Amino acid sequence: MALFEQVSEDIKAAMLARDKVRLMTLRNIKKLFLEAKTAPGANDTLEDAAAMKLLQKLAKQGKETANTYIAAGRQDLAEEELAQVRVIEEYLPQALSEEEIERIVRDIIAQTGATSMKDMGKVMGIASKQMAGKAEGGTISQIVKRLLA
Repeated sequence: MALFEQVSEDIKAAMLARDKVRLMTLRNIKKLFLEAKTAPGANDTLEDAAAMKLLQKLAKQGKETANTYIAAGRQDLAEEELAQVRVIEEYLPQALSEEEIERIVRDIIAQTGATSMKDMGKVMGIASKQMAGKAEGGTISQIVKRLLA
């Protein structure tokens, strides 16, 4: 089942369960998906890979917003935001640990023969594709820099 259809089914389940936070979050996700499907050049389709990127972006924004609320002393709003992020993360693949990312980056460095920071772009390109949706680019970049330095 495509992610779009899965979200639609889960909206129905959230309505029946009267889960307000889940329902609101899923409706926001569906709205975002519909906007992406009807965007110019989208051909009225939304591939799961594109949907995953949208979900990752939404989760990242939610975490940043929660941190802003915490910094402003609004723990109540931060909790609401984090509850929505938890719902979004249910649809994302399990994130890789730093050890797993490092192992994958070491393999890529060995495959490409990278030896210095000059090769960072080559390593990052391959690593970003391999770990798309499973690791944040910033984390990958830090590990690549550390291993090539």
